[in-house]
Amino acid sequence: MTRQRAWMRAAVLAAVLGAGGFALVSCTDEEPPKQAAPSASSEPVPVILPGKPGESAAVSDAGQVRAPDGSTYNTIDATFAQMMIAHHIQALQMAELAPSRAGNSQLKALAARMQAAQQPEIEYLRDWLADRGKPESDPSHDHSTMPGMQTEAALAALTGSSGADFDQRFVTMMSDHHRGALQMATDVLNGGTDRMLSEFANEMAVEQSAEINRMADLKI
Repeated sequence: MTRQRAWMRAAVLAAVLGAGGFALVSCTDEEPPKQAAPSASSEPVPVILPGKPGESAAVSDAGQVRAPDGSTYNTIDATFAQMMIAHHIQALQMAELAPSRAGNSQLKALAARMQAAQQPEIEYLRDWLADRGKPESDPSHDHSTMPGMQTEAALAALTGSSGADFDQRFVTMMSDHHRGALQMATDVLNGGTDRMLSEFANEMAVEQSAEINRMADLKI
């Protein structure tokens, strides 16, 4: 990736999420400033993640763990990978309905693009977790509370619709789902320590923000 292209991607993400006051990581080719390695006796630094309106903030242990490849990660990174897999799986469930139910041909094409992008991302996250000896899912995570997750009732209504009704439901639900993914990406960019996962989150957020704009342009 050229520096110009990386800067443009980071600028797009900053424009989408900057209004929320979050700090972002840009994916440049420059090496980040080197920091002193924490001593074995140092205490993990707690990271406070802002909650949704009306909810309390979450505090996560930011103590770094070294992966087999020499990189470092923390609990925020691992939680992001586990929860984003489930988040992507729901998006694929919705996108897979489009070929047989959507009335708008552009929406069908966009849904196919989402499938093509998110399935490989799921595999990347699965590999990331497996390489670190982490399970794909943590039973303590309540996936229904993740930002942007759609209810079973909403999914049933989408499945039972077709034509213009499906198109409207899909755009509303998927746009909300994507905005949830942007929030989750911001959390890991703020509190994670794995550089490659931060780059993944940044790229994913740029792509999904662009898809939100494409769905809005359909004027369904």
